[in-house]
Amino acid sequence: MSDTIPVFDGHNDALLRLFSSKGADPVADFLEGRPGGHIDLPRARKGGLAGGLFAIFPPPLEMAGRSGAAGANGDAPELGRADALTSTLGMASILLRLERASDGALAVCRSAGEIRAAMGRGALAAVFHIEGAEAFDTDLALLDVLHAAGLRSLGPVWSRPNAFGYGVPFRFPATPEIGPGLTEAGKALVRACNRLKILVDLSHLNAEGFRDVAKISDAPLVASHSNVHALCGHSRNLMDWQLAAIRDTGGLAGLNFATGFLRADGRMGADTGLDIMIRHLDVLLEALGEDGVGLGSDFDGARIPAAIGDAAGLPKLIEAMDKAGYGRDLIENIAWRNWVGVLERTIG
Repeated sequence: MSDTIPVFDGHNDALLRLFSSKGADPVADFLEGRPGGHIDLPRARKGGLAGGLFAIFPPPLEMAGRSGAAGANGDAPELGRADALTSTLGMASILLRLERASDGALAVCRSAGEIRAAMGRGALAAVFHIEGAEAFDTDLALLDVLHAAGLRSLGPVWSRPNAFGYGVPFRFPATPEIGPGLTEAGKALVRACNRLKILVDLSHLNAEGFRDVAKISDAPLVASHSNVHALCGHSRNLMDWQLAAIRDTGGLAGLNFATGFLRADGRMGADTGLDIMIRHLDVLLEALGEDGVGLGSDFDGARIPAAIGDAAGLPKLIEAMDKAGYGRDLIENIAWRNWVGVLERTIG
């Protein structure tokens, strides 16, 4: 395509990368651009990245910078609340400082209207997202505080158990039918998110936790960065019944660029072709319809295809969709409209 189509991306881990950059200036690194990683403001502008969910993923502090650290069997150790609180607040602070220092180039958006307005004026529209609620007390006092600070999307778990539920471990080949569902505290967290109009992200929940959210939540079901289990049998990917449940609620699934969730062999290989990404998009579109599919890159949190490389390479995926015959309206739906639409139906 001759012009750049904007992208609103459902998941990145840029805040973790910035938080983990010891001795550096994370705000300058992002706003001015530095070698390494996948996202900064210059590369976002070059690739048409107009906004997205900026995840706060609280790793154990000694693992900071190694997101996805897990044992040999794919199980990650539980995380203490003190460490989680330190890293969660540290990354939230970076996000708010980015907005303050950006001179309007980045905006923390609290509604779909604010996202549209930011995109319209050329600002990077950042939605405050938490991936793993280890920092939260079970009486949910912190939820009220962070909601007031801008939190609008929350994954109750990462791929480990916590006080709220059981995160699906990283296993291949495997299904997400691993472990118990939400705890009573987890069910209360989902209800509180519904009341506050915070999106509940299902991407790291196991099957029983997914079923619990589907029973409890009155909002669209969303898996921000998950692929098709029928094409790649990783425990993190979505089964047919999960895709059907998402479609039934007018929800959304975001294509994850992580190569180990794309390939039929489950291998983390940068030589993964864009045709494999298109194959996942084809199946997602068949399962969810043209309004139920978005992008959830996992930039700065995973190994992605070398053909894309980083945020500046997003037009390569847009071009691959064009060559696959998607048409401009469908491409724009996948690239940004569907995400803004589901957020409007969820956070307002």
